[in-house]
Amino acid sequence: MSDLERSYKDLVIANRVLANQGVVDAYGHVSMRHPTNPERFFLSRSRSPELVEERDIMEFTLDGKVVGDDRRPPYLERFIHAGIYEARPEITSVVHSHAEETLPFGLTDVAMKPMMHVGGLLGHSVPVWDIAEKFGYETNLLVTNTDHGRDLAKRLGQGKVTLMRGHGFAAAGTTIQEAVRLSIILPINATVMTGAMGLSDRFKPLAPGEIEIRRVYDPAASESWRAWEYWARCAGVTDLLGEAPQSAR
Repeated sequence: MSDLERSYKDLVIANRVLANQGVVDAYGHVSMRHPTNPERFFLSRSRSPELVEERDIMEFTLDGKVVGDDRRPPYLERFIHAGIYEARPEITSVVHSHAEETLPFGLTDVAMKPMMHVGGLLGHSVPVWDIAEKFGYETNLLVTNTDHGRDLAKRLGQGKVTLMRGHGFAAAGTTIQEAVRLSIILPINATVMTGAMGLSDRFKPLAPGEIEIRRVYDPAASESWRAWEYWARCAGVTDLLGEAPQSAR
């Protein structure tokens, strides 16, 4: 199987997994950088993630323009993906979600903190991007052009996740498995933190050393493949999985 074929299948898996795990619904999307041309990326046509198939995938340049004469409607917020890929050459997958669990942390001065052992993947801080800071209060909060996307990517900085005020979040991974894992962990972490704050104002997030141990993600590790394989089975797309890494066999 070619790298291109593998990318298409992994992107379908990612869409189905995120939908099955409740991270996205009719809206939200996941993309993947082109495996051989880093100046382009793949993203489904405007379709609910649970329904995405290989034939739905479109190709874009890093300014969000459709490659070729594909006339199918693209996602309006493809500029989230374009902006992050342009700013971060090492990023190969981006997810955008409207997960309600995360919204309070983008609307208050309570900073999201990693709360559980897998939460270390989120990093030491989760910034909040507020579109109004640069573009005022006359937008619909959607990332609909290159300037929006670049400003969001600037707030993401060298991190992996940024919340979006009144909107959701964007997650970026060096592999598609990492981006998906981040996007599944973030709403759970938000729920845990909200619960902890409801019990006491003296809650204990992860310490810096505990975060550092979890910040590096290896998609070839047996535990990483175990999760990817499980999520694919839950989403009914095990037929799209490739061979397990040697370390996971």
